[in-house]
Amino acid sequence: MLYPSIDSLLTKIDSKYSLVTVASRRARKMQVDGNPKLLKYVSHKYVGKALEEIHADELIMIKKNLENFKE
Repeated sequence: MLYPSIDSLLTKIDSKYSLVTVASRRARKMQVDGNPKLLKYVSHKYVGKALEEIHADELIMIKKNLENFKE
């Protein structure tokens, strides 16, 4: 069983695409600055750590307003 589960993560972020985007950006940032948001992680890899931060509500996604978007 994977921790955290995809079902529990999708209650925090509305789509799988957004979840992957947020987790990958945070993983890259952790590789550069190494600033942890949690005291202890289950995972040893950066993406797993980012997913744990999302699960613990330490990492959230803020949606941008696209009303004024023009093509």
